[in-house]
Parts: sequence; C-alpha cells; structure tokens
Amino acid sequence: MLYIGIDLGTSAVKLLLMEGGGTVKNIVSKEYPLYFPHPGWSEQRPQDWYEKTIQGLKELLDGADRDQVAGIGFGGQMHGLVLLDKADAVIRPAILWNDGRTVKESEYLNNMVGKEKLSACTANIAFAGFTAPKILWMQENEPEQYARTAKIMLPKDYLVYRMTGVHSTDVSDASGTLLLDVKKRCWSQEMCAVCHIDPATLPKLYESHECVGTLLPEIAKELGLPETVKVAAGAGDNAAAAVATGTVGDGKCNISLGTSGTIFISSKAFRADENNALHAFCDADSAWHLMGCMLSAASCNRWWMDEILGTCDYAREQEMVTRLGENHVYFLPYLMGERSPHNNPNARAAFIGMTMDTGRADMTQAVLEGVAFALRDSFEIARSLGLPIARTMICGGGAKSLLWKKIIANVLNISVDIPGTEEGPSLGGAMLAAVACGEYESVEAAAAHIVRVADTVEPDCMLAEKYEKRYAQFKQIYPACREVFDRLV
Repeated sequence: MLYIGIDLGTSAVKLLLMEGGGTVKNIVSKEYPLYFPHPGWSEQRPQDWYEKTIQGLKELLDGADRDQVAGIGFGGQMHGLVLLDKADAVIRPAILWNDGRTVKESEYLNNMVGKEKLSACTANIAFAGFTAPKILWMQENEPEQYARTAKIMLPKDYLVYRMTGVHSTDVSDASGTLLLDVKKRCWSQEMCAVCHIDPATLPKLYESHECVGTLLPEIAKELGLPETVKVAAGAGDNAAAAVATGTVGDGKCNISLGTSGTIFISSKAFRADENNALHAFCDADSAWHLMGCMLSAASCNRWWMDEILGTCDYAREQEMVTRLGENHVYFLPYLMGERSPHNNPNARAAFIGMTMDTGRADMTQAVLEGVAFALRDSFEIARSLGLPIARTMICGGGAKSLLWKKIIANVLNISVDIPGTEEGPSLGGAMLAAVACGEYESVEAAAAHIVRVADTVEPDCMLAEKYEKRYAQFKQIYPACREVFDRLV
C-alpha cells in the first residue's frame, strides 16, 4: 500500500509518497507567502495552505496507482491560531508560531496567573509563540472577530478538517497551546476558564497515530483517490520529525535544523523541567518528550546568505570556512526573539567580536556556530535533569550541510547520526498514516522497520575542547545584552 505524508511548514507544504516498507516514491513542495503586517507580527492565509496542498497532492500522485493509497498523515508548524466561524469559514489570517505580538498576554499569564499554576495545569509556562496568549490578544484587540469563533484550530488540523470534515487535533500539537493537561493528555478545564474559552470551541483530541476519519467524497473525487483513504491525526512538526528519525521510546534525541531549531528528547515517563526552560509535551507515540526550541535556526543562515550576502550559493560560502574552533566572532541567533531557554521575545540577533581582520568567512562561521551554541543552551538543561545524551539524530534543511553537522557534533561533543531518509515531518506523517491503517502495530514498530542510520559525524576531542572554551564565552553574551534588548523595544 501507499501512504502520503504532508508537512505544513512555515514557507512551504512538503508532500511525500511512501510505500508501506518505507521506500519514498515521490516528493513535492509548494511554497506560499508569509505576511508581516506589523513589525514582529507573522501571519499566513489558511486558504493558501489548502490550495497549495491540493495542487501538491495532484502532482505527487501523477503516475502513481491511486487505488493503492491507503492513508494520509500530517506534520505541521505548531502553535498557530486558526479561527473558524459557525459556517467553518476562516475568520482572519492565522497568527503563527513566530509571531511576537503577545508579550503583554504572556506576561499576564506568567506573572498574574502565575508560572506555578500554569505548570501545574499544563506542565509549561507561557511563551509568546504559544496559542493561548494569541487567544487573549484576540479577545482584547479584535473582540468582534473573536466573538464569531465557533472552533479554535491549529494549522495542520485545518487541512485535516478540509479533507475529512472533522474538527480534530492531536496531543503533541495541542501540547503547544498552553491549554492541554500534558500529563493527563486532555484539555485543561482550568486553563479554559483562565483564558475565557468555551471548551466546546476546542477540537476533539486524538493520539497522533489514530484515524480521525476518511476523505470527503468531493476531495476523493478531485484527487482521484478512494473514499476509503484514512486520515491520521498527525503530529506537530517536531514530533513528526522525531518519528521520521526513530526518536521514539525512551531517552533518544533528535535535533531539527529547520526554520526554527529544536532539541527533542523522548521519554516513556512524564517528566517536566521545574524551571520550564524546556517544554514538556506529549509525543506521537503515546508517550512524552522534553524539547528546547529556538525560534531562528536554519533561517539565520538563510537570512545571512540571502539578505546580507545576496547569494544562493550556500555551499561555496561554507567552503571558505576552514578554521573551526578558532573564530573570534560570535553571533546571537535571536532574529525573531528567543524561546528556549531565555523566553524573551525582545531578544535580538547580534554579531560581537569583530575586528579589522574579520572577513566574510568569519561571519558565515559565526552564524553556524551561534545556532549550535544556542542549541547547546537547551542541551545543558537536559543534562542538568540527569538525562545522559551520548548521541543524536539530526534532520531539517540545515542538516544537509556537512560543515554544520560537524560544528554541532563538536559543540555538543556527541555523535550525530544522519538518517538514511532525511525527509523529517513529511516522512513522519506518512509513517503515522501507515500505523493508522494497520501496516504497523505501533509507531515504535514502524520506526524500527523504516528508520536507518546512513552515516555518523563523530566529535573530535581536540576540536570539542576548543568549542568548550568558546561556548563558555558565548553563554556570557546574552546575559550582558538582556537589559539592552529590553530597552531597544
């Protein structure tokens, strides 16, 4: 049988066609616009997601035996707010995960409601990117629009609704709303009361590998697919990527170098960081994970190459980087503010340490190293919780760079495994669909059969020692700049 994985990303939707054994048959990507109506705001049109997904599916299935398609699964950008009215029409553009307008609302939740109560209800505290602060912002700033709300949805779940007619979400994606009791895997009635939310407006919860329904007849007809095609609930992008890299079970680690950057640590038992620097979320395998998330990762390199250097030849720029561990320039990668571990939407990117002999390669190297150092900030918190991490899988667009993987292996001083198929959330979505259709008995079984390590980047002890000293310097920079960042807003 064939399975489709759909990854609703921030810049594009990526679609993948997989055979039951894990062989990838086709991949299609369709871009859509991102809107910044005010400084710090970030929005998209859900209709763009849907139209590009349908276009992509038609292209993906060109030449395939469509009668063999058994299931569709999803991965998707988390935290976005999609509001539907009583007719299931979209009320306003979606407010995305990297939108920074909710500083006041996040402070209200953390300081007035209290971090202790938030953590007790949801295992997390408020971050500007989370969904609940966005809802409070809507209630305060667009009350007439919010009053029309009949359903509160997350981005990928809007696509699921358009294809099945079912208002659903999965527990991994719902974990990032600040409305889910993560330990109990159910909506928190107390948080609904705190945020003045009618629980009836929230979608039904599923495990990521559960089937929420089948294709609507009109969708099946348009795509030339059987109406019996099952649609799995899917997972948030990082949980879906973890499935694709086999980061399920207990104590496994995955690093994602996408638009944002994450370090994801799976756990069969529920656990939470008492300081809430790491997120405690449900995962896609009926268990949990701890996750550190930085808002700008591969997007830092794209910004540097596209907007500053004005080049699309990323490989050539990285070939100029030859002195690892010896760069005197540092880069703070906070282009969109920062989440883990600083939780500061006012944080900003900065270069520091430049001298008259600083060159183009030094700046490029500093960008790559800055992202690696910021990932280590979260890695150190995981270590402090007694989680021994000796190796990690890696995925995402940035993971295509051998140089960047080498830097990460040495900054973290762990082995970095490269999966045989580096397709991230789209592959994870297809694997979840295969589980929903009974191809595999569990997500862990699917991962054991499909995921393979193609190569490993090992740390070099001498280079890791150099980076140990440089990280000690890097971690002093943000505290020194924090008050300045707050005054710049």
